[in-house]
Amino acid sequence: MLRVMTRQPCERAGLRVLSRTPAVITLAVLLVSIVVLVAITLVQIRHPEILPPGLKYGIVLDAGSSRTTVYVYQWPAEKENNTGVVSQTFKCSVKGSGISSYGNNPQEAPKAFEDCMLKVQGQVPAHLHGSTRVYLGATAGMRLLRLQNETAADEVLGSIQSYFESQPFDFRGAQIISGQEEGVYGWITANYIMGNFLEKSLWHAWVHPHGVETTGALDLGGASTQISFVAGDKGAPNSSDLVEVSLYGYTYTLYTHSFQCYGRNEAEKRFLATLLQSLPTETRLANPCYPRGYSSTFALGQVFDSLCTEKLRPARFNPKDAVTFEGTGDPSLCREKVASIFDFKACQGQEGCSFDGIYQPKVEGPFVAFAGFYYTASALNLSGSFSLDSFNSSTWDFCSQNWSELPLLLPKFDEVYARSYCFSAHYIYHLLVNGYKFTEETWPQIHFEKEVGNSSIAWSLGYMLSLTNQIPAESPGIRLPVQPTAFVGVVVFFAATALLCVAFLLYLCSASRTKTRSEHTLDHGVDSD
Repeated sequence: MLRVMTRQPCERAGLRVLSRTPAVITLAVLLVSIVVLVAITLVQIRHPEILPPGLKYGIVLDAGSSRTTVYVYQWPAEKENNTGVVSQTFKCSVKGSGISSYGNNPQEAPKAFEDCMLKVQGQVPAHLHGSTRVYLGATAGMRLLRLQNETAADEVLGSIQSYFESQPFDFRGAQIISGQEEGVYGWITANYIMGNFLEKSLWHAWVHPHGVETTGALDLGGASTQISFVAGDKGAPNSSDLVEVSLYGYTYTLYTHSFQCYGRNEAEKRFLATLLQSLPTETRLANPCYPRGYSSTFALGQVFDSLCTEKLRPARFNPKDAVTFEGTGDPSLCREKVASIFDFKACQGQEGCSFDGIYQPKVEGPFVAFAGFYYTASALNLSGSFSLDSFNSSTWDFCSQNWSELPLLLPKFDEVYARSYCFSAHYIYHLLVNGYKFTEETWPQIHFEKEVGNSSIAWSLGYMLSLTNQIPAESPGIRLPVQPTAFVGVVVFFAATALLCVAFLLYLCSASRTKTRSEHTLDHGVDSD
């Protein structure tokens, strides 16, 4: 009898094998492994989380003529249009006078910094100390010392350099900045903290505000004073007072001028020197700007120790000789006498001239007056914006007070400052009205401010903003949904599982084919019989 056998090809044998439980389980595991591999790869590629690059810190020491102030600033490491978005986080006033007072003892200058720098170390995260840059900018006091004794100025800066090299921060040097730089940085600070450069949009992005005008800056220090504002007249006779500033993608043309020896302290020394010139042989002189009932004795060296008063020294000058100034509290005479320290005649017949023959375009728009301007206005119980009449009436009231009454009027009484506020008020009047040409109409556009928000109005913030252009930005970090090591581990595991499944299925198929061939050979032999 001939028996007909139906022969199965390998494919059919494979299907039969796959119907078995081990093959079904292996195929399921293979499919799951492939799905996991595809899914985790797509998630990892398409859904990374962009992380901000963290914060950077910078430290600026404002080494003024009368004191040094330490400021700590921070900003996102990813900068906006190449300029960091900087904010003040800490401020510390160094004890003692300015670094220029250490001309005769340079090695003592850094010791005053120690208390503030210990506090600063606690304000900056320890792991960022090495990358936090420190800058010291010295202003008019050191500019005068350099002119008077360049060796002493270099020794003071060298002593400070040595001190900061032992600190954990990245010290980038102590330098004497120019008066023009001081004016520009003050203008940048004022406009930055008032939001004239950047503002947050509804989507919390930094954008340039539309239709916002800039603010002029008036800075009164101890040895110099600065005026800076966007110049309406670009064709200035003295182009050296015009400076182009680029910030956040915009360029501004500024008029800025610094008047050396017109800071509050140096101006008062010059005022006392003019009083001494009128009666050079007297040892007791009336001072109409000092309050009634106040007197103070000075060594002549205290008045004539500066380059600003050097030309006013009497013919027979002994720095140890003493003179006593007795206050008369006469506001009218004080205003008249204070005008003598300005040379207004040098501008007669000239348009666009402030004083001492210095060109100045017409003042326009709002201004912020800070530092010595603010402190004097505050002593008169004034702040913000107010009329020129209010300033004058407050000045007259204050200058008419007896010395014994001042502790009740001033919230913080200090003899050196209290005796001089009357002089300062009249000095500010002449500087702003007869010098810069503010009028009754434009005076209310001046805002006398100390700080905005938590940021002090000082040139140091503008300095930091400019320096951030030189500090490399960091790219934002990317945080993947699955950490790289875990991602690699998952991929390797499921890829190996998939490969093992494929190998096992191939093995089953090969075994099935071998078994089928054996059965076919056996059947063929039976049929032949």
